[in-house]
This record gives sequence, structure tokens and C-alpha cells, in this order.
Amino acid sequence: MKKIAVLGTGSVGRTLASKFNSLGYQVMIGTRNVSDKLANKEKDSYGNPPFNEWCELNENIKLGTFAETASFGEIIVNATNGGNSINALELADKKNLSGKIIIDVANPLDFSKGIPPCLIPELSNTNSLGEEIQKKFPESKVVKTLNTMWCGLMVNPSMIAGGDHTVFIGGNDNEAKKQVTKLLISFGWLENNILDLGDISTARGTESVLPIWLRIWGAKQNGAFNMKIVS
Repeated sequence: MKKIAVLGTGSVGRTLASKFNSLGYQVMIGTRNVSDKLANKEKDSYGNPPFNEWCELNENIKLGTFAETASFGEIIVNATNGGNSINALELADKKNLSGKIIIDVANPLDFSKGIPPCLIPELSNTNSLGEEIQKKFPESKVVKTLNTMWCGLMVNPSMIAGGDHTVFIGGNDNEAKKQVTKLLISFGWLENNILDLGDISTARGTESVLPIWLRIWGAKQNGAFNMKIVS
């Protein structure tokens, strides 16, 4: 049984951790400061219950610091805020990430000018968060996927169009992408809808989907939509 480490305790991290747990994986979710996170009794900006309530409902999922969680996991999921992902992974410690797959589902969003956010300039167009993680942690195998949709759809693609829509994947290591593809299939993704775009530089494209995704979400007020590539 593989051990999955999910870095990030927001709605995306919680959703993925719960899904992996339901599939029988051993799961640990990581945060910067465990005691501070558990002490926070406020709902998040999306109205989700406080994290301590979620922990009580998901008692099989372990909780630890970023470093403890990364050390625990055989596969790492980066579900942190994209603007802080590099710092979070540095706190996880390079030695705990070495040789492991990092599934990067984050996007480099800049909220400094309000809502909707834009992409962080130094992590867009000629660079990407996925590439930056691969540069900073060259002994890890970064695979970019699932970052172009709402987290509910990530783990339950059949909720719309019978699951007939597209999820992208990109990364430098083909074997790592094969392993992540198996995980996506276990989530319910149809194999012929998993589109391998190529190496990690393709994250420039998938991360740039977010500006239009956010506008569609704003218009629909519903995250249950996705892209379907037809040819």
C-alpha cells in the first residue's frame, strides 16, 4: 500500500487526501504549523468547515508538518497555494522529496490586486510553477496535472458529461507519468481522456488556463465544468 503525502490543507488538499484515503492509501496531510492549524476555528474563504472539524471526520488521515508529511509519503502531492509552493516544498526539505514523484496541482496565482487573481509574472509565459519546482528539486520527478479544474471534479470526473472530458498531464519522467496516470484512472478518469502534453514546460500552458477558468467560474458561479479536446 502506497503512502501518499498531501501538502496543503485547503479545499484542494482536503479533497485529494479524502479521495486517496477512500481508495485505501495511507495518507498524511501537511501544514506549516500543526498546532496553529488545529486551533483555527474559522471557516475558510469558500465557507468550508474549520480544519479541526475536517480532521475529526477524517481520523484515518494523519497530520504533520510539511517535513514530516514529505518524509512519510512515497508520492507527494503539492496542493499548497501556488504563490507559496516553493517555500512550502523547501520547508518539506529536499532530502524528503529526493527520488519521489511530486504531483503538482497548484497554480501560481497572484491575489495582490484582488479578485479575480492574475498569474505571478515570473511564473508565467516563459516559466511556470511546475518548471520552477523541477528546477529547485532536480532529484524529484514533477508531474503537472489536475490544475485546470475545480477540486470536486478532480476526484469525481463522472459528475459531468459521464466523465467524458479532458485532464492534462506533463512531466519529464515518463515512468512517473505512467504512475500518475494510474492514479487518475483510479479517480475515474477515462484513459483516452488523459492527454499527455509532453515535458514539464507544458505546465506553462495548463497554468495559463486559470485566467479563463476563473472568468467562466465567475459567470457560472459553479465549478463543475471542464474542457473536452476534440479533433
